[in-house]
Amino acid sequence: MGQITVFSGPERRRRWSDEERLRILTDAFSPGAKVAEVARRHDVSTALIYTWRRKHREACADAVSLELPTAGFAEAVLVESDVAPVSTSPAIVVDLARGMRVSIFATATPAVVAAALKALR
Repeated sequence: MGQITVFSGPERRRRWSDEERLRILTDAFSPGAKVAEVARRHDVSTALIYTWRRKHREACADAVSLELPTAGFAEAVLVESDVAPVSTSPAIVVDLARGMRVSIFATATPAVVAAALKALR
């Protein structure tokens, strides 16, 4: 059976301080947490938690947008290089029994290739 809260007097809505809201949001969106479980634990609807998150994001975005400079373009500089482009296809393919295959790329050092071929004997 659930818990019932009775409000007496003119105030019919619950009020949460900013610290309480932030604590609930931190609990709800921490790694491994489930919003529905946190909502039940704090007796808050999940929709209200998502509304608080959206408003918190908007408030933070407004504060950050005032501090950040406007977006612009950066100059790109191309530098020619003596290094040949790396190929994505192997230079040597060795087919082994039972459908096994060893691929050796052009960037492999001679020592690595020799070790691989010795291991295949």
